[in-house]
Amino acid sequence: MSDDSQPPADLRWGRAPSLDEMAEMAARAFAALPEGFRQLAGEVIFRVDDFPPDDVLDDLGIEDPFGLTGLYSGVSLADRSVLAASEPSRVFLYRRPILDEWAENGEVTLEELVTHVLVHEIGHHFGLSDGDIDAIEAAAD
Repeated sequence: MSDDSQPPADLRWGRAPSLDEMAEMAARAFAALPEGFRQLAGEVIFRVDDFPPDDVLDDLGIEDPFGLTGLYSGVSLADRSVLAASEPSRVFLYRRPILDEWAENGEVTLEELVTHVLVHEIGHHFGLSDGDIDAIEAAAD
């Protein structure tokens, strides 16, 4: 770590980041993505909550609230029509499941995990399936 930089977010707090602090991480992660990727993503609203709502878990058939770290909500780019109005695209990040996954993993920083979840959910915005996103990530590794 250089003298002129802040310590990594994981070390800066000495505690779990708040919702606002994790939202700041997501904003930094999005800003650090390649410009072309950000432009393709367009207007996306980011929101951080502690857990997904029960109705979301029920709709997805997920029993454990720690089983969902993020969610894309909206009409994917592939399904958009110029003739139909659509809700804004939203990416929800779920703080407690992300922290739990980070604590269990130990191989990535919290900011790297937030970036991973963010990119995964934006992939859904692009109309990609989980399998498509996993294949892209595997090819990048």
